[in-house]
Amino acid sequence: MNSMLRKSVLGIAGLAFTGGVFAGPVAAHADARPVEGKPVAVATVQGAQSKIDLNGEQTANAKAIIAATKKAGLPERAAVISIATSLQESKLENLGHLGDRNDHDSLGLFQQRPSSGWGTPEQITDPEYSTLAFLKGLKQVDGWQDMPLTEAAQTVQVSAYPDAYAHWEQQATDIVAHNWNS
Repeated sequence: MNSMLRKSVLGIAGLAFTGGVFAGPVAAHADARPVEGKPVAVATVQGAQSKIDLNGEQTANAKAIIAATKKAGLPERAAVISIATSLQESKLENLGHLGDRNDHDSLGLFQQRPSSGWGTPEQITDPEYSTLAFLKGLKQVDGWQDMPLTEAAQTVQVSAYPDAYAHWEQQATDIVAHNWNS
């Protein structure tokens, strides 16, 4: 095949690919109809879910997060977001300095950093303090109550893995449902 013909074929293929990439999402949703009521992302867990078995320390930390959420006067949804965040960041373990495995100076249930203004190492490793610090950040997010969990958590945490929080929503919801009234 001569080079002129090859360039023409490659150019047409490139245009077709580009058109598919940009038009595909639009065409896929052309028949979508608006849904009335609360946003689905608030009421429905989205995406693949992760789950771990909790030991006594992890369960106590989850209960501490729930207690701090109540102390802050926030609803169950805030506890779900907090627990899902902690499940992602530390698996509900109150982590001290991890040496070479440590991400900068991240500590505690939420992997908060003293160098980023979250508090002292002693404060950050206190479950109530770290939860209240997280919730303070959450309350500053406009509309956090109605946005997907992963967006609310990411806005507070600024993680390198912003979608990872969504993987823990079902387990966090179950933990809060089981412990909120106990």
